[in-house]
Amino acid sequence: MLTSKERAELRGKANGLETTLMVGKGGVTEQVILETVTQLDARELVKGRVLEAALMSPQEVLEELCRATGADPVCTVGSRFVLYRMSEKLRRERNQVGRAKLAPVSVAKSNPVRKGAQARRKAARAERERRNEYFRQSAIEKSIEREKEKAKRREERS
Repeated sequence: MLTSKERAELRGKANGLETTLMVGKGGVTEQVILETVTQLDARELVKGRVLEAALMSPQEVLEELCRATGADPVCTVGSRFVLYRMSEKLRRERNQVGRAKLAPVSVAKSNPVRKGAQARRKAARAERERRNEYFRQSAIEKSIEREKEKAKRREERS
């Protein structure tokens, strides 16, 4: 059973996924279940769609696939649904890399609006520093020129 935070994180990950499972007018058949199991083993997160010709609602299809595959329901939106089941194959691969278990679902603690404002402030600060450095160098060069001119005048007077 997924917690609400895990479900929210999985919903966010599912936004970028392509729809790879289609349920047509035949409903949830053995082929659909086998394909779902294959995709869950390969990806852990599967996004599916119920076609208009199907006689079942997306919620009914989701419940039936969860019961048949042992997966957890993530969400249904319109005619699309998302399933999740931890894959033993992927867990073993993670363990070989040195990760003992699935990393905890991270919850974004940063505010994107604040990040954008911070980035704009940082860019403005960098621009000010660049401009100040230019003017500082210009002032130094002008000062050197004035000193050279004063030195020339002294030499001419002597």
